[in-house]
Amino acid sequence: MKLQIKVCGMREPENIRALNALDVDMMGLIFYPKSPRYVRSIPVSAGIVPDRATYLQRPKAKLVGVFVNEMPQTVITHSYNYRLDYIQLHGNETPTYIDNLKRTLIPDILPDVKIIKALSIREADDVKRWRQYEGHIDLLLFDTKCKTIGGSGEQFDWSVLSTYDGDIPFLLSGGIGPQDAESIKQFKHPMFAGIDVNSKFEDAPAHKDIDKLQNFISSITQ
Repeated sequence: MKLQIKVCGMREPENIRALNALDVDMMGLIFYPKSPRYVRSIPVSAGIVPDRATYLQRPKAKLVGVFVNEMPQTVITHSYNYRLDYIQLHGNETPTYIDNLKRTLIPDILPDVKIIKALSIREADDVKRWRQYEGHIDLLLFDTKCKTIGGSGEQFDWSVLSTYDGDIPFLLSGGIGPQDAESIKQFKHPMFAGIDVNSKFEDAPAHKDIDKLQNFISSITQ
């Protein structure tokens, strides 16, 4: 199975268009006001809003909206406006919250939308939290537990994921940078679906170094 590559924290139109030319599977838009990568709005010139189907440069990458303990109506509004493919929940959202969100969106508003639940990881006990989301989500994202909500540039010990015995595929996140290409190629787990990268490929918040990303993607897909 092809390793899925998600690049999070996108915002600038030209940067979005440049990223879309790479072999990237998911593009993350952060709708969390406290993040330095917060998306207030993205101009139509980026080619992804308000309706991707109306633009010739439709993104190849699936669009992921990242939310943190957000009001459901706000999540629904952004999901509709940006025609999100995935909703990534990065806070303390409960299975009930997720089920209510899905009932509102599916099938009338976004019938194919999928849910990613991020879990903050420092030790093996943190991994066990996945169990409460079984049957409620489509994808897990294991990130580094830190004082901020993601984007810390810090990495956790991936070996603790050997305790994960679920059947929900997961993305590996948290401080992944160009120097980690070989470690990613060596990392093995039956549910390992891909990686999520962000701050280690930036030259400014929400602006990715496209050349650095291109070289990294080439090195892990060889």
